[in-house]
Amino acid sequence: MNDLLVAGAGPAGLATAIHAARAGLQVTVVERRPGPIDKACGEGLMPHTLQHLDALGIVPHGKPFRGITYLDRTRRVEARFPGGAGRGVRRTVLSAALHDAAATAGVRIVKGDIGEIAQYATSVRCGGFEARYLAAADGLHSPIRRQLGLDRPTNGGRRWGIRRHFQIAPWADTVEVYWAAHAEAYVTPVSDDCVGVAILTSRQGKFDDHLPEFPSLAARLDGAQGGPARAAGPLRQSAVSQHRGRVMLVGDAAGYVDALTGEGLGIALGSAELVAKAVLAEDPADYTRQWRRMSRRYRLLTSALLMASNSPARAMIVPAATTLPRVFNQAVKLLAQ
Repeated sequence: MNDLLVAGAGPAGLATAIHAARAGLQVTVVERRPGPIDKACGEGLMPHTLQHLDALGIVPHGKPFRGITYLDRTRRVEARFPGGAGRGVRRTVLSAALHDAAATAGVRIVKGDIGEIAQYATSVRCGGFEARYLAAADGLHSPIRRQLGLDRPTNGGRRWGIRRHFQIAPWADTVEVYWAAHAEAYVTPVSDDCVGVAILTSRQGKFDDHLPEFPSLAARLDGAQGGPARAAGPLRQSAVSQHRGRVMLVGDAAGYVDALTGEGLGIALGSAELVAKAVLAEDPADYTRQWRRMSRRYRLLTSALLMASNSPARAMIVPAATTLPRVFNQAVKLLAQ
């Protein structure tokens, strides 16, 4: 019998499996899709996210970025990371690196579906598998979270994300965030000849429908070859608890605020390590406590910025950052740690 069954071979699931396998646990990952797996995301790995990957011995190829720049039609303000750089990494590149590390750690990855979950005093059974514990890393709209009755209704407006890659040399060594009335565009350098552009918006529509909201960005991208668009949303998801019985929610399945601050992968990788520790201690309830403690700062910062962006104060975000650069620098510093 497995010590840990992991549902999902995204970054959260594979990192969970690697931590558990290196701790001496027998681990199987169940995934329907062949790897490497792509998804709609900004692809900018913040410095604290890279620290989690370094701890796993994973150094994915990408393009460094040195900070965050906010722009609207007339203003620009930049904040540099006080320590190391972040890195723009294609999601498929990150997925491949994690698959290689999982194989090296002895993780078994099989194609399958989890299906209905049955919990017993000392085990979990699902999809023809049995394990002492189950880690649900099945994404933003986690079927396992819903099946276990852990979905919590979210308040406020809904937001969606759309990402495309453009074959053009990066023109900045920061992640640029362009602010418009109802959307933001995040430009992340991911290689010497490619940038990823992710648009977050409260209004559904195609990528090309939203790009004209950012005239200066649209002008830069004019003539550049663009790849296919990938979309995700609604983004905000919440759970009443990060565990139920012998099942623990990992990554986006555990709850997600927004992509505004790039906190998602850092929390996902941090939670992966916490799951392995909870299995070793046989204390899934402590996982929920530790997850909330680990993610608290990022969730609060992202929620505060999201609240401002959904209010009349949205129009003042870039002007305020320009007028109060020390405050903006401090916020970026907190997000980088």
